[in-house]
Amino acid sequence: MSFYRGKKVLLAGGAGFIGTHVLDRLIDLGAHVTVADNLSSGSRDAVLEVWRKHGFEYQGSTHRQTIEADHQRFQWCDLEDISQARRAMAGQEVVIHVAAVIGGRGFVDTRPADCCGSFGINHSTFKAAWEAGVDRVHYASTACVYPESLQNSYDSDYLLQEDDAFRDGIASCDRAYGWAKFMGELELEAYHDQYGLKGSICRYVTAYGDRENDTHAIIALIKRAVERRDPYVVWGSGEQDRDFTFVDDIVEGTLLATENITDCTPINLGTARRYKIKDVVKTILRLVGHEPRQLVFDPTKPVGVLSRALDNRRAKQLLDWEPRYDLHEGLRRTIEWYVAARPRSVETLV
Repeated sequence: MSFYRGKKVLLAGGAGFIGTHVLDRLIDLGAHVTVADNLSSGSRDAVLEVWRKHGFEYQGSTHRQTIEADHQRFQWCDLEDISQARRAMAGQEVVIHVAAVIGGRGFVDTRPADCCGSFGINHSTFKAAWEAGVDRVHYASTACVYPESLQNSYDSDYLLQEDDAFRDGIASCDRAYGWAKFMGELELEAYHDQYGLKGSICRYVTAYGDRENDTHAIIALIKRAVERRDPYVVWGSGEQDRDFTFVDDIVEGTLLATENITDCTPINLGTARRYKIKDVVKTILRLVGHEPRQLVFDPTKPVGVLSRALDNRRAKQLLDWEPRYDLHEGLRRTIEWYVAARPRSVETLV
């Protein structure tokens, strides 16, 4: 991906879980990256950790709104504010937009008004990018754009295809979070159609890996295992399944799409495999070495749809992308990170 060498890239939401991994890879590829983030869920320390890994030393206080190290920059920015988005966008060539008001299923189900903040973030980011004359914009979307009617049966073998988001000419997204993400797709496409702004869209599904927090299922389950919880509580019946994509695979698909897709064609970044939560739990407990006496499944907690996995044929055809990490290897790497880092808990529902 020599496309990125020397490119000025604005990484919106670059202090978050996926964002810091995108940052890491962009620096590997020789990009000059400005991270724009309001730190509502991201971490400036995580950005500085990535910089240190690549030998960059910042100057000045970390309390300043802008920190620089060689061609890398962190800029505190509330992207919902169009004036701040415009300042961050000045001089940029490529925008990779992974910013959102986000959390796991508990967050999505209990804080719908907060999730609607993504409408404003998306509008300011796209408008400011077009005004600044950037070459292209990538938008991180989600499998939550797909209709619940295709995901409401246990043991489904149906793989969600990109065109299912407008199945029979009708959209039906997963709660306010899904609608905010889907409307972001439509707005980027509108800027492409009306103004010619180049754009790409990737739909993520249950991304996991190091630097993620425990509002998300995988880290929450790892946390309970590492802490030797007994009883060990699992949300839902355990029969619900998901398609899990390791964060390194998400990053590669994102950067390939940004480089190669310009007409806003949406791309699924999934493994096309589904795993029951109860089986994921067994794998995590075995890898951690925890054998709780009581394994409790709690159906009163938020669980989302019953079955979800993505068809990834379009990603293979257009990007030559395939996931490199299976779930066992991804879990092993994530557990190793968690045990070493012991990140602060931000779980919203116990």
